[in-house]
Amino acid sequence: MADFFVHESSFVDTDVRIGDHTRIWHFSHILSHTTIGKNCSFGQNCVVGPKVNIGNGVKVQNNVSIYEGVEIEDDVFLGPSMVFTNVVNPRAFIPRKEEFKKTLLKKGCSVGANATIVCGVTIGEYALIGAGSVVNKDVKPYALMVGVPAKQIGWVGVSGNTMHFVNDKAEDEFAKYEIIENSVKVLKKQCK
Repeated sequence: MADFFVHESSFVDTDVRIGDHTRIWHFSHILSHTTIGKNCSFGQNCVVGPKVNIGNGVKVQNNVSIYEGVEIEDDVFLGPSMVFTNVVNPRAFIPRKEEFKKTLLKKGCSVGANATIVCGVTIGEYALIGAGSVVNKDVKPYALMVGVPAKQIGWVGVSGNTMHFVNDKAEDEFAKYEIIENSVKVLKKQCK
């Protein structure tokens, strides 16, 4: 039997799997055929699913809806009121559920408050999307993205801090990094 918490004001539909030590707070709704990993946290007023897969250690702040077509890997952070879309050209009078686009958030990335993630993109490992940004194309691992539409303005490390490269090399308390062909490569992981 799983050891997780669901606030009494929230609803969890049938055929949902929730990992140990996950917390689902006030006024949230988890729809059918959804899988949520261990050690996750969902703030107030979140909607997840149907048919969504969420990894371990994911933190979802208040007022976030995670729709069918979105896949979230481990240790992802979703800021308050950030938005996912799932259809490129929605119309209220045309059903387009068969046109849902896949959106993938890779391990350790963070999405700031009120950002919008347009469907069909992949956000790379440990990338950071600034608050209020609109992401409409794939994001490289470790990229720092801001603006409307979002543009890359730098690189962040596993720590989430901006990296300053000297001779194409940088490091933080988690790893050493090198820029090779306009992408960040992790050279050596250090122990925490």
